[in-house]
Amino acid sequence: MSRLEALKAAEEAGVDLVEISPNADPPVAKVVDWGKFQYQKMKEQQKNRRSNKASELKQMRFGLKIGANDLDIKLRKIREFLAEGHKVKILVFYRGREMAHKELGYELTDRVISLLEDVAILEQKPMMAGRNLSIVIRSK
Repeated sequence: MSRLEALKAAEEAGVDLVEISPNADPPVAKVVDWGKFQYQKMKEQQKNRRSNKASELKQMRFGLKIGANDLDIKLRKIREFLAEGHKVKILVFYRGREMAHKELGYELTDRVISLLEDVAILEQKPMMAGRNLSIVIRSK
């Protein structure tokens, strides 16, 4: 349909001619009520904004002397966070004289990463901050 025919059809219907896709060949236009079209577009954007909630940074704390069962429970919770699309900050905290054995914390983070390698990717390398060693992981 030519441009003039489309404009005439829109005028007869008492609505507007809206160009949807100007770069297409031939350009795509719709005969719609402009106010209603804008309203629907705005509502769709609001719905998309609501559903695209930003992923949070969840945190899981580990002590150096964590038991095997406790580690399994924390890893299960980390897997849940990753499945929901969140990033997880794993924090290994040192108490008292444990600071003299920082290598134990690095070994623990390596073990956690190896146990989660099927679902997670390391995003931030191990980093010491005071009495804490932290890494950040995200889902694959």
